[in-house]
Amino acid sequence: MLITNATVVTWGTPNAVINDGALYFSGDRIVEVGASAELSAKYPDADRLDARGQLLMPGNICAHTHFYGAFARGMSVPGDPPKDFPEILERLWWRLDRALTPEDIRYSALGALVNAARQGTTTLIDHHASPQCVDGSLDVIAAAVRQSGVRCVLSYEVTDRNGADEARAGIAENMRFSAQCKRQPDPLLAASFGLHAGLTLSDTTLAACAGANPHGGFHVHVAEHEADEYHSLQLYQRRVVDRLHAFGILGARSIAAHCVHIDMAEALLLRDTQTWVTHQPRSNMNNAVGVADVEGLLRAGVRVALGNDGFSNAMWDEWKTAYLLHKAWHRDPQRAGGNQIVQMAVVNNAALAGVFFPQAPLGVLAAGAFADMILVDYHAPTPLTAGNLPWQILFGFDAGMVTTTICGGKVLMRDRALLFLDEAQIAARSRELAAAVWQRF
Repeated sequence: MLITNATVVTWGTPNAVINDGALYFSGDRIVEVGASAELSAKYPDADRLDARGQLLMPGNICAHTHFYGAFARGMSVPGDPPKDFPEILERLWWRLDRALTPEDIRYSALGALVNAARQGTTTLIDHHASPQCVDGSLDVIAAAVRQSGVRCVLSYEVTDRNGADEARAGIAENMRFSAQCKRQPDPLLAASFGLHAGLTLSDTTLAACAGANPHGGFHVHVAEHEADEYHSLQLYQRRVVDRLHAFGILGARSIAAHCVHIDMAEALLLRDTQTWVTHQPRSNMNNAVGVADVEGLLRAGVRVALGNDGFSNAMWDEWKTAYLLHKAWHRDPQRAGGNQIVQMAVVNNAALAGVFFPQAPLGVLAAGAFADMILVDYHAPTPLTAGNLPWQILFGFDAGMVTTTICGGKVLMRDRALLFLDEAQIAARSRELAAAVWQRF
């Protein structure tokens, strides 16, 4: 397909904005990016998509999410509101995940993937939990991913909170799915190894996880709340990151989500092990857990990416929240500049996704990269340049401006019409299933 008459945003190094630009892709790879007139002449027989002056950009990437939380929207937790994050876990998430059936898992994922395709997020790194149906749960999500056409990394959350048998089942599910991905490669699917958090993982289970996955690559929540650090210090006499490092959990393929309450020594250990940290500002605000020092982590050389922790896949909303939260938290308008947001949300997210999908670059419009892209109906009221694009996004974009979503060369949404997901059917069935989940909850 040849896309013409676009304002092409490459997100390359350096970023470039090409007015009256065009892009030609074949299969799941971009072949060429250039001027509309030049590429129209070069590929006269190609199928055409007229961008009508819209922005053509790489699809957004989400570095940490939870599809399984979809049915929590609008649900009332019985009793008084939870007073802190440990109560939120115990009274909401650890009861919701136990109420999920395989069909609930499927429709939770489908709803999240509808949201992703509609809001222009083409790659997501998910972290799943369903204690009542562990075995095969990642296959259920994988089937939804294939149906949607979005690119995803999947893992199952290992935890001791429901006993040793479930912990062993979680380990087995991660290893089974990882082996399956190697045996039956799919360019839209990859595997990580999920862990809940240090406060629900014994030394025995951490050792078992490290032994089952000796080449590394884990996805774990780290110091989201002080309770994680308190637990680790009280029971193991070491801080969370130090304890995870002792078991070989950190590394260049591992993701430490949140890291709100780590200290500088832990930050340096994350840097030295090349572990990825993900920042989820909307979730951190909602759970009132505090604000991660992502600027300090970036300055220290830690690789910080941006996720949404199960909030909507409107990743520009996550950009805006990060941009504003750190200014308000520090009472300093110079904090969390637009270029730092881009470093996390564009550069680092693309590099992290590339760990799992190394076949071609992601998050950039360039020859040889994956053909993952979106059209954005944004008409800038001021001159739009590569230099001021971060602030155009922060102050002007919203997810409703995404009109077309393409992933792996497959058009998933065109002119706001989803082509492979029946949004109305998925929503209707989800409402029926969610009502039953709420009753079991």
